[in-house]
Amino acid sequence: MGKQKKAKAKKQRAGKTKAAGSTQGVAVPETLKPSLLSDPKVKKKKRNKFYDGELRRLHIELVKLQEWVKHEGRKVVMLFEGRDAAGKGGVIKRIVEPLNPRSCRVVALGTPTERQKTEWYFQRYTAMLPAAGELVLFDRSWYNRAGVERVMGFCTDGEYWEFLRSCPEFERMLVRSGITIVKYWFSVSDEEQERRFKSRVEDPTKRWKLSPMDMEARNKWQDYSRAKDDMLIHTDIEQARWYVVNSDNKKRAHLNCITHLLGLLPYKDVTPKKMKLPERKPEKREGYARPPLETQNFVPEIF
Repeated sequence: MGKQKKAKAKKQRAGKTKAAGSTQGVAVPETLKPSLLSDPKVKKKKRNKFYDGELRRLHIELVKLQEWVKHEGRKVVMLFEGRDAAGKGGVIKRIVEPLNPRSCRVVALGTPTERQKTEWYFQRYTAMLPAAGELVLFDRSWYNRAGVERVMGFCTDGEYWEFLRSCPEFERMLVRSGITIVKYWFSVSDEEQERRFKSRVEDPTKRWKLSPMDMEARNKWQDYSRAKDDMLIHTDIEQARWYVVNSDNKKRAHLNCITHLLGLLPYKDVTPKKMKLPERKPEKREGYARPPLETQNFVPEIF
């Protein structure tokens, strides 16, 4: 009798395990997935080696994605939004690193000019949209109006609410025209943002990332949180969903975001086949003599 009970309990446990593993498209909560990058017991050298290996693998897939976009004539727009120091720029940098810049562009628009302030709000962004075969990554986008402009008072209440009404229609129009829109919000904690701000103050190569507006934004954490929540409620539409990236751990954010992006698009491997370099034929060099080296300006070889 005892053996039968044990066998029955074992069978039930097996059934539960099988059911739990069958997600049928439902994302498994991230907390259930142990990560080498977040395990403090793992040595830094091992974590870095794991990260470099995974990033290399994802870079190969990104090249395949770009070739597919070019081959199919697709038009892809990626929007990267989030608080200051949330890690948007780092992910963008890792995405574009292996890609051909001729068909992949990063757009990071500055403050609008006086003329642009009088234009239709979306006008200066539409000029940056992709043609067939291109990927465009917006480091902040038209969602500035729902974030920094709203919180810092750079737009009126009327302009803000008009944006929330028109933005979903604007994006639906883009999707109907054949543009794929992918929207990411990078979520960083108050403590981690403060740590990154201090790092920027100390590092001379990062101080350009700080501005008086960034300092003011530190005092408006809850205002930005409310603005973000309202933005997601009004603009998370079926045709262009919002995806939130936990970015307290930069390296995990890089790998998670790129992996998710690759999973969204049904790309296929259409990269050119590996070429074999033929042996170079001997050249006839009659009549050519290299000019004297002193006639050319060489860069001093100090290293």
